[in-house]
Amino acid sequence: MTGTTVMRVSGVYFDGRSSRPHPAQAELSAGGAALTLSGEGPQGLYRWAASQVCVDPAIPGVRRSLKFPDGSRFETPDDDAVRRWERLTGRNRVLSGVRGLEARWSSALGALVVAGALMGAFVVWGIPALAAQAANVTPRSVLATFDRETLELLEHEDLLGPSELSAARQAQLQAAFAPVRDWAGGGYPYRLLLRDGEPGNKAGLGANAFALPNGTIVMTDQLVALARSDRELIGVLAHETGHVTGRHGVATVYQALGISLVVTVLTGDLVSASTFAAAVPAAILQSGYSRAAETGADRVAAAYMERAYGTTAPLQAILRRLEEEDDQGSEDASLLDVLRSHPVTEERIELLKSLDK
Repeated sequence: MTGTTVMRVSGVYFDGRSSRPHPAQAELSAGGAALTLSGEGPQGLYRWAASQVCVDPAIPGVRRSLKFPDGSRFETPDDDAVRRWERLTGRNRVLSGVRGLEARWSSALGALVVAGALMGAFVVWGIPALAAQAANVTPRSVLATFDRETLELLEHEDLLGPSELSAARQAQLQAAFAPVRDWAGGGYPYRLLLRDGEPGNKAGLGANAFALPNGTIVMTDQLVALARSDRELIGVLAHETGHVTGRHGVATVYQALGISLVVTVLTGDLVSASTFAAAVPAAILQSGYSRAAETGADRVAAAYMERAYGTTAPLQAILRRLEEEDDQGSEDASLLDVLRSHPVTEERIELLKSLDK
């Protein structure tokens, strides 16, 4: 190096027409680059202005490369000299700063923490937001597939069986559900299915009610037996219609699918979401709904009960009774118990009380 403005660097030169390297010396200055070639092959002195030279970003373990307008290039292992020349000519300032950050372990650790935080934020907020968006644009035909596949699985696994209620009692419950169905809206083909939650006295879904994405609502004989009035059951059914109109079920499925959901949304191939139908039972029955979804459905139920009865007390009563039963059977808890993944019951009851007129 001569003075502070010229750096002499050894390396190899490629003429751009062959892969053969030629020994070369480069003089780098604020004005540009001058190459002196020696040995076999092309010889002589070549000069380029600084603005004509393209400098590739530094990569650890790789020679620095200076590219020239005629397609030739000069490579050197002297990274320090090239970096000084970059500073002298104002080249790659941003990349040099990035490299400086990479060289410090504290910066690398900080970047790792930031990346982890961003990933966590994506999981907590990003995927649910994508799931909600996908749910809102899912065709009704796909929702119908979800309902059918879920019921087939539940019945095949003996988690549900034919209702043991009398024909008269079933007709009474269907008649009680009709006003809720008509009030819920959304154009969904609502239907109430009454099923035995403990078929053959086997452990199944027990005292339960849940809604499938296309408006199928399943209520078990055990829940009917647990209720002390039909108003309590109507409160539960109104709550389930809130899950349907809010598309909470299909959003739960998409959220459980995670990365598959991201690909589906990005490609716009939502029609192929019918292939996700097999994931519905596990997603809805094992994951349950989010607190936001439960709160939204509780508000829907409260609106109906205030209109029909002037109070949400019946729904509060059956929620508390379900909680008590759940506590008694907690030692034998099953992953397929929908209500165990619900928010704290006391919080839900307090919300209903606050919504009472």
